[in-house]
Amino acid sequence: MHTLTDGRPAGPARPRDPWWYRERRAILSRELRRLGPPGRAAHIGSASGAGSLQADTLLADDILRADALHLRRHGWQTTTVDTSGTGGTDVLPGDPRYLPLATGGFDLAVALDVLARAEDDRAAAAEIARVLRPGGTALVSVPHDMRLWSAHDLACGNVRRYTRDTLAALLAGAGLVLDRLWNWNVLLRPLARLRRHHVAGWETRARRPAADRLLGWILQAEDLLPLHSLSGTTLFARAHRPPDDVGTAGAS
Repeated sequence: MHTLTDGRPAGPARPRDPWWYRERRAILSRELRRLGPPGRAAHIGSASGAGSLQADTLLADDILRADALHLRRHGWQTTTVDTSGTGGTDVLPGDPRYLPLATGGFDLAVALDVLARAEDDRAAAAEIARVLRPGGTALVSVPHDMRLWSAHDLACGNVRRYTRDTLAALLAGAGLVLDRLWNWNVLLRPLARLRRHHVAGWETRARRPAADRLLGWILQAEDLLPLHSLSGTTLFARAHRPPDDVGTAGAS
């Protein structure tokens, strides 16, 4: 059972580490513990979209590097690809449809908020599957439900939002076997829907520390409640690449 501190850093939140990314990394921590001993991880992200507009709270490059650092702190040998093509120190520039990574070279592929920004998400999902070794795990997140579509999505660089069925079909079409699919940010969905339909684009103002803590606590409380089958603002999925001999056993 989760606790309110499970997977979260101790002490007060850093001013450049707002609630959304803090709680997202808590999910990443829990998933990493489920995988057992660490290996090689492909971290696929984007230093563009919402982060680049949050100048007062968090630079997009900081988000990308913070997630990579989180993987390394858990013992994973991590290669990061920036799908906005920027690249930089310890970061490879790349296209989500043509990742500059070896086929079958990774035990884990993490792609948070990437597929929704790819014009050809089927090609991007196929690339995630390609870089995984047989038995390797993919952890992805996407925005949920086109009824939440707003200027916020355009500011983030999204080209679509997903349902549970469309995300499951996308991963299956890439050759991945779905292990778990769950909704996130359920309790704050009504507020997000109301707010996003009254704001032009992404809010660039910094939140007060008290508001930041409150929003984080709401997401933490959600982890303790049976809400993950209800509609939220985000979908998470864990899937794996099946062994190469699946479907061919007994074919001799």
